[in-house]
Amino acid sequence: MADLSPPPTADYPITERTRVRREHHRGSHAQADVHAILDAAPLCHVGYVINGAPYVTPTLHWREGNHVYWHGSAASRFLRAAEDMPVCLTCSIMDGYVLARSAFYHSVNYRSAMVFGKARLLEDAEEKADALRRFVENLFPGRWDSLRPMTGQEVKATSVLRMEIEEATAKVRNGPPGDADEADVPVWAGVLPVRSHLAPAEAAPGLLDGIELPEPLAALIQSGRLR
Repeated sequence: MADLSPPPTADYPITERTRVRREHHRGSHAQADVHAILDAAPLCHVGYVINGAPYVTPTLHWREGNHVYWHGSAASRFLRAAEDMPVCLTCSIMDGYVLARSAFYHSVNYRSAMVFGKARLLEDAEEKADALRRFVENLFPGRWDSLRPMTGQEVKATSVLRMEIEEATAKVRNGPPGDADEADVPVWAGVLPVRSHLAPAEAAPGLLDGIELPEPLAALIQSGRLR
């Protein structure tokens, strides 16, 4: 999703909780790197501490500028408790299994981002509905206007949270096994790529006759992209 309000600097601050301590050469605090992973990941995990206990919930998310949004049921105790709460939101994408000549050097290729900030509930019904519209349009361009309009009760039953990213780090591994000095060992080594993509559509039961898959969705499936 395009930046609606570009952040003022090119990097997030390096703090004690975002400093990359292991394999630091794989880490980045560049906003462009963090944003690219947030935009590419199909879902995120949001961590909260409620009444002294940790909770992590998976959800769909979207980014606008330096803000990340996510949504859920208004009845969710996590979302009700999250207002003004510090949260940690993470995304990870697995790109391949890395098979080395020894068990020790086996690894995975991946992209991950961890962002920190305070969660804010969108209270205004119009603002909330507009955020949900942007979410749907980002995933499926042109679909919102073809849908049955949301009812007031549906908007009320949905919570949308927004978090300005205050601190963040990205970490990426991409490459072959790290055992090039053992090339003379007679064991196959390399990468087994992992790819996530859209599969052929499956129509809902009871779909009215003559309702065909919209061309934009067919093109999206053909492209295979998730975001």
